[in-house]
Amino acid sequence: MNSICIITGSTLGGAEYVADHINDVLTEQGFEVELFNQATLADIEGKSHLIVVTSTHGAGELPDNIQPLFADLKSSSADFSTMKFGVIGLGSSDYDTFCNAVDIVEDSLNAKGANQVCESLRIDVVNNFDHDASAEEWLPSFLQNL
Repeated sequence: MNSICIITGSTLGGAEYVADHINDVLTEQGFEVELFNQATLADIEGKSHLIVVTSTHGAGELPDNIQPLFADLKSSSADFSTMKFGVIGLGSSDYDTFCNAVDIVEDSLNAKGANQVCESLRIDVVNNFDHDASAEEWLPSFLQNL
């Protein structure tokens, strides 16, 4: 279990920055990490450990760069029952769809049999200005359940 796949859903780059930081932290801890900013279904098939870092876009949707992956996932017959995953979301509590992309990711992966190993992190960009630190504090809850 030394390989972790990280995928991002980002519109303005915030989720990519957090994913880059998590990538660096995991690499320093000796993990092999693959990071995809434009992930495809082929990129995540067969992976046993996945972290999704995504913002919420528009009216509670996934960002454009990750929508094709989740559309393909929905129509796929792939079985992800050997995958363990966690989700980090960024959003604004000024909107009633705060971090709704997290719910979409959780529902989509659970529907394919993947196993969520910890509570998702929902970062409120309105009052949390150190997204990297928040994600790093969340990381042990993910790792201890792999």
